[in-house]
Amino acid sequence: MYYSAHRLFGVIGCSGPNVAPPQTMLALRSMREKIQGFVENGKFQNTIIGLIIINAIILGLETSDSLMANYGWLLESIDTLILQIFVAEIVLRLYVYRLKFFTNPWSLFDLLIVGIALIPASETFAALRALRVLRVLRLISAAPAMRKVIEGLLTAIPGIASVATIMTLLFYVFAVIGTHLYSDTFPEWFGNLGSTMYTLFQIMTLESWSMGIVRPVMAVHPSAWAFFVVYILVTTFTMLNLFIAVIVNAMSSDADESAEEHAEESRVEMKDALTKDMRDMEERLLVEIRKMKG
Repeated sequence: MYYSAHRLFGVIGCSGPNVAPPQTMLALRSMREKIQGFVENGKFQNTIIGLIIINAIILGLETSDSLMANYGWLLESIDTLILQIFVAEIVLRLYVYRLKFFTNPWSLFDLLIVGIALIPASETFAALRALRVLRVLRLISAAPAMRKVIEGLLTAIPGIASVATIMTLLFYVFAVIGTHLYSDTFPEWFGNLGSTMYTLFQIMTLESWSMGIVRPVMAVHPSAWAFFVVYILVTTFTMLNLFIAVIVNAMSSDADESAEEHAEESRVEMKDALTKDMRDMEERLLVEIRKMKG
C-alpha cells in the first residue's frame, strides 16, 4: 500500500522514489504468469515425466559396453539434451517462484539431483558422476501419487520408531532367554547374546527356521517348540503387522490433511485472484492518469 501510494504521488507531481513504468511492470508480471502457467501445465509435467523415464532407460543402456561402442555418441547426446531440458525447467521454476522455490522440499530435491548431474566428468568426481542415475528419483517428485506415498512414509516415522523400540526390547528379552536355555547344547547358535540375536533374527525372517534351527533344537529339547512358536507369533506376525498398520494410518491421516489443504488453497486462490484484479485496476488507473497528465 505504501509503495502504491508513492507511485500515485509521483504521477500527480509529488516527490517520491523512482519506479519502473506501469507498462513495464504489467509486462513483467504478465510474462511471469504465462511462464507459471506453462510450468504448471499438465502436458508440460507429463513431458518431464516422460523425459525422466527415457533418461532412466538411457542410463541403463550406457552400462552395456557393446551398445556404448556402437551407439555411445547417440546415447550421450540424448542424455545431454535431456539434462539441458531439466536445467531449463529448474531455471524457469526459479524465475516463477523465486524464494518460494527454496521453501518446497521437492523443489530442493530436484535442484540437488540436477546439480549432481552437472558435476564435470573428471577422475576426481568419477564416483559422483555415477550418481547421475539419481535423476530417476525425480519421477517421485514429478508424480503426485508417488509424492503422497513418500510423504506418508515420512509422516509415519515417529510411529515406526515407537514400534521398532518395542520390537527391540522384545527381541532382547527373547535373546537373553534363548541364550540361557540353549547355549550349552547349541553354542554355535546360542553361545552368546550376539549369536542368539542373529539366530533369532533369522528365525524372524522365516528363513530356514524350521528344518535349519528349530527341529535340531527340538531333537535335544522337545519343549523348545513353545519358545520358538511364541517368538514367531510375537515378532513376525504381530509386530511386523504393526509396522504396516502405522504406515497405513499415517497415509490415511495425510490424505485427510491433503483434502483440507486443497480446500484452503482454493480459498487462497480466490483471494489472490481478487487481489490481482485490484492490482490490474490500479495499474490501469495509473496509466490513465499519466495519459491525462501528458
